[in-house]
Amino acid sequence: MNILKPLTVILSILSIEGQYNPHYIDKRNVIVHLFEWKWNDIAKECQEFLGPNGFAGVQVSPVNENWVSDERAWYERYQPISYKLTTRSGTEQEFASMVETCRQNGVRIFVDVVFNHMASGPLGKTIVGTAGSEAYPDTFEYPAVPFHKSDFHPDCSITDYQDVYQVRNCQLASLRDLNQTIPYVREKILDFLNHLVDLGVAGFRVDAAKHMDPKDLRYIYNHIKRLNTKFGFKPTDKAFIAQEVIDLGGEAITSRQYVPLGVVTEFKASDDLGKVFRGQIPLTELENWGPQFGLLPSARALVFVENHDN
Repeated sequence: MNILKPLTVILSILSIEGQYNPHYIDKRNVIVHLFEWKWNDIAKECQEFLGPNGFAGVQVSPVNENWVSDERAWYERYQPISYKLTTRSGTEQEFASMVETCRQNGVRIFVDVVFNHMASGPLGKTIVGTAGSEAYPDTFEYPAVPFHKSDFHPDCSITDYQDVYQVRNCQLASLRDLNQTIPYVREKILDFLNHLVDLGVAGFRVDAAKHMDPKDLRYIYNHIKRLNTKFGFKPTDKAFIAQEVIDLGGEAITSRQYVPLGVVTEFKASDDLGKVFRGQIPLTELENWGPQFGLLPSARALVFVENHDN
């Protein structure tokens, strides 16, 4: 009897299933989104409120260097310049200290990561990041990584959300679209994610997952190193993956296409709940709220009431 084939299947299943486990401590089960908070303030919140009150984790804003906009708007955090861990939330040292402080108080850290694209900023100008790095979006040059024009998809814009190729290969709002099929690009993304694993994070919220090919994401997810045992994880634990896929129906790409890779953000849940309170859906319908309501199964959904996208 050949035992290698079933063994391979079992290991493959474990490899994928591990990405649905958020590794909560002490049966806790609620994550809070501390949007734009400073790392030192999150550490204090873990000590004084989140830990003592049984919260399981914190989703933090993107941790890597971003374009410094004139308005200092929230969305600049979603325009990467490099993978240096310096933002207005704090330094790499402050981030690492926060992760450890929160762990000591029973709270895991989940990082919002942006690797679909790089910053556009105001076109026609050299742009500067939160760590002082310069980038040149017009020529697709990001020296602090470095990324060059050959690391990006062709220069095109998304105009039709029924066109799968456009959505996954063209630019979202002029943001320079990385080509995750290229081995070098994958390597740089994995260096970034694995560094965060070294610092003790429990997982990631993958921004703009809808705009990346599932085959590329599968490769990246399967090559993230196991979680750092110094932070209480088991040697076999894999990073939790929550993928941002805005799916309210009517588009070619659906959230269910990403479920085999990890948990998916369930935007329909908060949308439907809002409609109930606005009188657009009868309150009695909540009796069947869940998969019967067209929502993803709980074990495959990241359910939330509010975030910066809704």
